Amino acid sequence: MVEESKENKGSQINERSESGVTGRKIIYDKDGKPCRTCNTLLDFRMATGGSVASSQNQGNSEDSLEKKKIVPSKDCPPDVEELGRSSWTLLHSIAATYPEKPTGDQQQNLKQFISLFGKLYPCWFCGEDFQSYVEKKEPQVMTQEAFGRWLCDAHNEVNIKLGKPTFDCNLWKQRWKDGWEDGRCN
Repeated sequence: MVEESKENKGSQINERSESGVTGRKIIYDKDGKPCRTCNTLLDFRMATGGSVASSQNQGNSEDSLEKKKIVPSKDCPPDVEELGRSSWTLLHSIAATYPEKPTGDQQQNLKQFISLFGKLYPCWFCGEDFQSYVEKKEPQVMTQEAFGRWLCDAHNEVNIKLGKPTFDCNLWKQRWKDGWEDGRCN
């Protein structure tokens, strides 16, 4: 009887935690625990029974959630959003500084880096998704321009999955290398 109530309680928790407060699917580690780096801080707290600020619970509309995002303390592990922003910044910065005419060794090194990046990414779910993209669309490493556009396309595919706007890949060098033509980055 105790076992039965534990099973029922466990299934209720899983049903409740199928999607988070933000509307995103809760991602679990292979051990069944919510993945800290694969979920937003708000969803992670909800799934683990942690405290969610009372203001977060008022109103269920997407607008109210968007306005009331939890900002993690700087000394806490990154959530999926902070990790993603930082990772895309790193990858786009690599594209911006990649040689316009890379040597064979540089091309091979970049391919290896991209492969390892997906395999070692802290959010296993995101890493597997990136690896799948790389398998479907091989990284274009022949030139800086080719790699920058390939990376922009990869980023846009993730943005589409997350319901975010896509970026005009014709502008990737202004955004990540040269700065905007209006001079605001100078």
